[in-house]
Amino acid sequence: MSVGAHAHFGMLSILAVVTGFAIERTALTGTLRSIAVWGFVVGQWLLPATILAEMVAPPLLVTAYLWGASLTISMAIVAWGTITASDEVGQSPRATPAD
Repeated sequence: MSVGAHAHFGMLSILAVVTGFAIERTALTGTLRSIAVWGFVVGQWLLPATILAEMVAPPLLVTAYLWGASLTISMAIVAWGTITASDEVGQSPRATPAD
């Protein structure tokens, strides 16, 4: 179990970095953006923690569905925000040549 939880912590941490860059390229604002960010943070840490908590309290494994759902909803919101964003959203200003 600890090997599986370790792998999940590592993989979800990589996805957190990717999501951090992706959220800036979306048109999401306000509550929808907060749900996308915090749903991912909660799911990222509590899903693998549930695997470890199973060793202490097996009934807690049922909460993995809740954390997995928060990850899925978060990724769906980010995907929708990316699809609906205009080309100008999240782009850095263009560099101008020096004199």
